[in-house]
Amino acid sequence: MENKPSGSPTSLVDQLVVPGDVVLDLNSMTNQTIKLGGGLRQDCDAIAVTKAGKLRCTKPNKYWVESSQKRYEPHPGDSVLGIVVDSKADNFLVDIKGPALAYLPVLAFEGGTRRNIPKFEVGTLIYVRVVKANPGMNPELSCTDASGKAAEFGQLKDGYMFESSTGLSRTLLSSPTCPVLDALGKKLSFEIAVGLNGRVWVNATSPSTVIVVANAIMNSESLSAVQQRIMVEKLLQNLKLSSLGFAPQWSLVRVSSGPPEDLSGR
Repeated sequence: MENKPSGSPTSLVDQLVVPGDVVLDLNSMTNQTIKLGGGLRQDCDAIAVTKAGKLRCTKPNKYWVESSQKRYEPHPGDSVLGIVVDSKADNFLVDIKGPALAYLPVLAFEGGTRRNIPKFEVGTLIYVRVVKANPGMNPELSCTDASGKAAEFGQLKDGYMFESSTGLSRTLLSSPTCPVLDALGKKLSFEIAVGLNGRVWVNATSPSTVIVVANAIMNSESLSAVQQRIMVEKLLQNLKLSSLGFAPQWSLVRVSSGPPEDLSGR
């Protein structure tokens, strides 16, 4: 049975969709520019779903399907955290948790020339933007924004990097600020970089602050907004006890509120 396109795209936004669902009819959206993210593909004059999740939309007319998974599928415009795995004459090979290594041209930096090529050692953590992600090809990266400026992109020094699901990464980047980051930001001073590929980097002047922030983020995915704030308060109380000479048990482990999730099919 053929799925009918939705007459109103907004009616499906924030709703669960499954592969085969038709969410947009391009014939009814003339003179509009539509941007597609992960989980969607164009089929003639219709936009169909390719993976299960929630349909999301941001202005102006950017649609994608949000799902929580370990494997990352690169898409143009994504900001990701990459790890340099090799250096060539014309580019760096970078692991972005995708199905294939990405490449970062040595000139893909603000004011990049052959005379000022950056030197990244293997293992260097960098914040980059995906500029090309064609099927069957290695994704192309850049250390500039769409206007050619460095912005926040580049090497991330010091700090601590950990991995999360792609769903949690999107939540951390959502607007308004997600509860866990809002609660942490009111009490602690720290830097954070979140990649849509499920990597998070945290840095602060105090190692104990880094531990608290990382713990809070990793434990937040299965919690409600109220539970996230309560959890942050408990972690901050432990931090306060530590500063007074007590020694609470810190650990960078993820806490699950239910049975282990089966990721074998992802």
